[in-house]
Amino acid sequence: MGICTLRASTALAALFLSTPAFAVTPSEVWQSWQDMAASYGQTLTSASVDDTGASVTVTGVTVSTEQDGVKSEMTMSELIFTDNGDGTVDVSMPAEIPLTVTTPPAEGETSPTTVTISILQSDLLMTASGEAGAVDYEFAAAETVVKLDRIEGVQVDAIDMVAEAKLTNVAGAYKVDGTGDATTLSYEAGADGLNMTVAFKDLDPSPAPDGTTTGPSNVNIAISMADLGMMGEGAPLTGAMMENMSQALASGVSSVAAVSAGATTMIFDVTEAGKATYLEMTGASTGFSFGLGADGFGYGADAKDVKMMVKGGDIPFPQIDVAYSEAAFDLQMPVVKGEAPQDFALLTKLVDFTISDEIWAMFDPTGQLPRDPATVIIDTKGTATVTGDIMDPAAMEAMQTPPAEVNTIDITELRAKVAGAELSGAGAFTLDNTDLVTFSGFPAPTGKLDLKLTGGNGLLDKLVAMGLFSQDDAMGFRMMLSMFANTAPDKDEMTSSLEFKDKGFYANGQRLQ
Repeated sequence: MGICTLRASTALAALFLSTPAFAVTPSEVWQSWQDMAASYGQTLTSASVDDTGASVTVTGVTVSTEQDGVKSEMTMSELIFTDNGDGTVDVSMPAEIPLTVTTPPAEGETSPTTVTISILQSDLLMTASGEAGAVDYEFAAAETVVKLDRIEGVQVDAIDMVAEAKLTNVAGAYKVDGTGDATTLSYEAGADGLNMTVAFKDLDPSPAPDGTTTGPSNVNIAISMADLGMMGEGAPLTGAMMENMSQALASGVSSVAAVSAGATTMIFDVTEAGKATYLEMTGASTGFSFGLGADGFGYGADAKDVKMMVKGGDIPFPQIDVAYSEAAFDLQMPVVKGEAPQDFALLTKLVDFTISDEIWAMFDPTGQLPRDPATVIIDTKGTATVTGDIMDPAAMEAMQTPPAEVNTIDITELRAKVAGAELSGAGAFTLDNTDLVTFSGFPAPTGKLDLKLTGGNGLLDKLVAMGLFSQDDAMGFRMMLSMFANTAPDKDEMTSSLEFKDKGFYANGQRLQ
């Protein structure tokens, strides 16, 4: 996960483990709901509010939003806020909550499309605590179901669709702090499992180019995940913030979020144009993270022990199998203009990747190459000075120079392993952005990169035997490598030390530029 996410996880843990014991009233909790809706740009209305002091009963609640012509509306028949006498308030919500989303007519159409969704919650318990302006909520539900009820609009009679997502044993907590533009939301929640199904049938498929039709198209999707978790912290992004994101970030606005899941299975069963395609994917764990604030932008994703199988359709094999033990991506980059260097990082990782022998046979039919699992890892970090307003599109368009200068680069790990050969390395560089002459427009670097290649000659020999390289090509390649690498006398191993110093480029101590 990203740096921002780890920092937020620690903060959230402290928040939920050490919440002070304050008293909050039913009317203050109801006000918190109204303030939170307003902070998200939502319109919250009610038919009636009955405040007895010990409880607040709100009927005919509607929460609506509109953005870019898309309207959404959620209705709740009744909300009841009840004082427990110990400084906490129970919140009672309907077991079923309808939600409608209406999109404007598409080009060439005259009517909007309306999607109606139901949110059903079994044995929901919600308790509010804290104080006015800083309300904490704890909640739990045996089951939460979100299902598609109907679609209304142009040509919907030609679509037969069923969709449902079910969460089991949901529990969590969230905190609403502040009002208006100063509102922040922190949350942490989990569920034992998620099961989602989507079945879609196009009863009136478009004809093929030759004018023929092949019958209905069918799409069936089934997804199951265990041990779901999610967390987040930050301020709702209002329209004013989005219009001037740079100013918002500089003033302290930030947002972080992360989602994780354990064992996962995804199945896609599709029939289109008379051809059936089946894909199945499993994994031991997955995760996503996001962060945006004055300290930068971050995005990360990872997955472990993933296996995927696909067959049918236009695939020229009985099936294709792909697997890897780990894949990860992590990006951390500064976005706020400043005079001082700021940290950045980039990680790309794919470990123990394998693919079906049928795919190998397409370019290696005689089995010359070892079909060992392949690995690619690029792990870098460094510092950069942001000289332009990256979050302002108008400022970016007007800029004549790059919006940032890279100051340092640290290659923590470089590794590539495939077909019996492996390249590894590490190094670090400092860049002189005042010298763009020595290396033809590139900032003059100072630093060293150490590399090691094992199995390279053996791989080259096999490529020659396969006919992908000629002997002359292989000889020329080896001669070029000899300029940059030292060869071990008794094994298939090469090492190289590439260094930039004194405005020159050196390979193994020999100056080449």
